[in-house]
Amino acid sequence: MCLHRGMQVCRAEIGNASNFRCPYHGWSYRNDGRLIGLPFHKEAYGGEDGFRKKGQTLLPAPNLASYNGLIFVSMDPDAEPLEDFLGEFKFYLDFYTKQSSHGLEVRGPQRWRIKANWKIGVENFSGDMYHTPQTHASVVEIGLFREPKAEKRKDGVTYWAHRGGGTTYKLPAGTFEERMRYIGYPDDMIKRMSEVWTPEQQQLVGDDGFIISAASCFPNLSLVHNWPRIQDGDDVVPFISIRTWQPINEHETEVYSWFAVDSAASDTYKKNSYKAYLMCFGSSGMFEQDDVENWVSVTNTAAGSMARRLLLNSRMGLLADGRPVIEPLSPQRFHGPGVAHIGYNEYNQRSLLSLWADHLELPPASTLRTAIGTRNPEGITSPVQTNCPPNTRPSINEEEAEGRRSHDEFQAADLRRRSPSDPVGRGASDAGRVRRPCATSAAGGKTIAVQRRKAFGRASVPRR
Repeated sequence: MCLHRGMQVCRAEIGNASNFRCPYHGWSYRNDGRLIGLPFHKEAYGGEDGFRKKGQTLLPAPNLASYNGLIFVSMDPDAEPLEDFLGEFKFYLDFYTKQSSHGLEVRGPQRWRIKANWKIGVENFSGDMYHTPQTHASVVEIGLFREPKAEKRKDGVTYWAHRGGGTTYKLPAGTFEERMRYIGYPDDMIKRMSEVWTPEQQQLVGDDGFIISAASCFPNLSLVHNWPRIQDGDDVVPFISIRTWQPINEHETEVYSWFAVDSAASDTYKKNSYKAYLMCFGSSGMFEQDDVENWVSVTNTAAGSMARRLLLNSRMGLLADGRPVIEPLSPQRFHGPGVAHIGYNEYNQRSLLSLWADHLELPPASTLRTAIGTRNPEGITSPVQTNCPPNTRPSINEEEAEGRRSHDEFQAADLRRRSPSDPVGRGASDAGRVRRPCATSAAGGKTIAVQRRKAFGRASVPRR
């Protein structure tokens, strides 16, 4: 965001540029974040003597990393490395994002809003095979798939690996190549997949007969892989879609959805795969329409007072004494990491919501150490300063050398500036004032976490 008024500087969904110009007042930045120009610098700010551009830069991402071309950003500068965060889920993420050594071609995003809580979609993608034969019955009736989806789903497997989980389909007997052809992949794409997928990933398809479908990674990343018919006949065309669920509030979510395809695939395949994606998912997809109707209804019902008194049943896959209805699959039957269960269950949903409940109990991440700029006379970092004596502002390197103040020191400085007549520190500039997390919000989060844990129970997921 711009250092002047906080305007979003880059608003394009795709592309690259060497410079960025804020559309509000015209402050300009290099693509490394450095401020390089502002209109009427001399007239409005007194030039370099009044406001020195050197050392001024956009706020960096507190924690940024990428995996297979996906860029992950955390607001916690002390967050664990991305590879550790993803853990064993990387095995399954590769199926969606590692189609060949040529990388992925991505289209989108499509963006739309739904009047539903963001967690409902995430948990649905994470492991809900149970809804498919009911919610999506019309999709089967019009012949979009080769066989009834209920038959495909009851023999499928759900898996949970570290911070993510998903569903699979059971494929007819055959080799790795034969099974990949069955779901519509041409031979050249199958060859490229076999070159980048590990032996264990190929065994999951070739030996075990399972192919990934929908999945979610905590907190709000979901993926889907399917292979519908796009015209009359028996031929099917696979597609891959990646999406995020961005909460607007507890009752509304903005969905960002991308289409992904092997960049080395033929133009004909790319065109047909994109058509298959649009038929099923996206703002007008047939699956999407079915799902959203359910999610909106659940959100509306949950907002009522009666719903707060009801303890919902989320015990699918568990006996009354907590033992599993069906034991997890052995490594010989399922070559993927994590814990896998065959048939209908809610292990993944319980695991996902347990992660969410644990997350609510964590203290808020401190982003104070990511502040960039110069210090005002009170010693508080502020991106833009006009009230400091000229040539007294340290550069970024000098500021880093002298060290950042700790979280407690910033809070203490904030409290010292307050007075009984000015309890919220309005006398200080907004840019210099530290906004602390609301104590009642933190306490409320813990209360919610406890309530959710009581309602959903702890998933006693066996490990192997």
